[in-house]
Amino acid sequence: MSTTFPPTRKRTKGYNVTQVDAFLAQARAAYDADDSGPTGLTASDIRHTSFSLVRGGYSTSHVDAALERLEDAFALRERERAFTERGKGEWLGSARETAQVILNRITRPDGRRFHRTSILAQGYSVADVDALCVSLTDYFERGVPFSTDAVRTAVFGAQRGGYREAQVDLLLDSVIEVMLAVR
Repeated sequence: MSTTFPPTRKRTKGYNVTQVDAFLAQARAAYDADDSGPTGLTASDIRHTSFSLVRGGYSTSHVDAALERLEDAFALRERERAFTERGKGEWLGSARETAQVILNRITRPDGRRFHRTSILAQGYSVADVDALCVSLTDYFERGVPFSTDAVRTAVFGAQRGGYREAQVDLLLDSVIEVMLAVR
């Protein structure tokens, strides 16, 4: 058995060892590939990677932390490539445009930032999401420090008639992309 990450206890579920090891081998090959061409794997791909849960798999917290570091490394590399190919001004201009779109969304009034689910369906807690949006507004408008980890690990309660999860998740992905672009 591989020892890349600590395993969970036999009765506890963790990430499938074979899947994690295969993905890490793919990521290593992509990162080590020639700098002149596309790697076939992006920071966004890493952010959206998922693994099956199995008894006795890898510790989810350890794997998630490694994936975050890997995403950061790929994002830095993508940024450096873009600086070379498109120029720093164009890259940062694109990040600024995305940040403005995000800001336009998160500065909407409380309870009206995203579409809502029906009263019979569960969505994200409006109060929880709105509280995160206030913190993100401080980050984007006033430069108040806010970490990518805080965005990545944001957890929202469930609420009938809450915000649509897909919309909120898409915005959070965009926030992370902007944060990594301007590091």
